[in-house]
Amino acid sequence: MNWAILVVAGLFEIGWAIGLKYTEGFTRLWPSVATGLSMLISVWLLGIAMKTLPVGTAYAVWVGIGAMGTVVLGILLFDDPASPLRLISLLLIGAGIVGLKLASG
Repeated sequence: MNWAILVVAGLFEIGWAIGLKYTEGFTRLWPSVATGLSMLISVWLLGIAMKTLPVGTAYAVWVGIGAMGTVVLGILLFDDPASPLRLISLLLIGAGIVGLKLASG
């Protein structure tokens, strides 16, 4: 169950990372509120997941999910570059997440 909570925490991390772009430096009220709530929910869920998961694994998976999702949405929403090296790097992050999950049992 805590792995599922960790994945949801990672999804909220993607939400706040992308939300930062829409806040325009926290000058827009509602995007700033949504981004702040996403931050709080993400860290709260991470804390819950860490009750039973190893801290290093949980944190690395949380960051990895957030990084991968943010890069993909950056490409789709903001025309960030999608070079072969960036895409290969995403695959490596994904492999690291899977490896940490497998190593944690």
